[in-house]
Amino acid sequence: MSSNDKVALVTGAGSGIGKHAALALLGEGYSLVLAGRRMERLEETIGEAGADGARALAVATDVGDAQSVAALFAATKERFGRLDLLFNNAGTGAPAIGMEELSVEQWQAVVDINLTGVFFCTQEAIRMMKSQTPMGGRIINNGSVSAAAPRPNSAPYTATKHAITGLTKSTSLDGRKYDIACGQIDIGNAATEMTQRIAEGVAQANGEIASEPVMDIDNVSRAILYMASLPLDANAQFLTIMATKMPFVGRG
Repeated sequence: MSSNDKVALVTGAGSGIGKHAALALLGEGYSLVLAGRRMERLEETIGEAGADGARALAVATDVGDAQSVAALFAATKERFGRLDLLFNNAGTGAPAIGMEELSVEQWQAVVDINLTGVFFCTQEAIRMMKSQTPMGGRIINNGSVSAAAPRPNSAPYTATKHAITGLTKSTSLDGRKYDIACGQIDIGNAATEMTQRIAEGVAQANGEIASEPVMDIDNVSRAILYMASLPLDANAQFLTIMATKMPFVGRG
């Protein structure tokens, strides 16, 4: 199947990495379902796609709610009949405070979106992909470099992103019999409205506040398109795309 015949779904598609991935997939010829909490942001993304937006469907979704996710995939099937690519991108963080100061609600909110939400979407995608003709599809999880190393005061975010690595591996293994490939993209310091503070200065492991290099977000979109372009008998299991000089490799 060419990309012109394929259907993709992107969560968190109203801003940041999700928005840029959605626009890139539409530009590549995919039909696309955009999911996110705020319908107006999803519609703005579709508007930016120009004529390609005619192949898009926006669905207001809370990925942490199982019924909302079920409705999202039902709408996908009703509109397009199948699903070839799921990009599990929706995510959130907690305030950058010591873990002993976090409330139960702050912890749970991150777990609900970053981990449980990815599970809900993956579960629905597998159900759909294994029952369609031709069978199969691809799932890409947004892991973040926090799946390998934490920033200071980021326990909920880091814990959930480490958990995504385990979920990615389990999905990759369990999806084989259905021709479902699952990989993870770990992104470091892509320039978005959400990461402006990185260039301005963020806490380092030694307690200092320092500005960090960032990279153009288009690099992330190209990486996602590469992962998506592979035939289902090949898989980019883990791909790290990061600002070359960010303090991640080695000891800063």
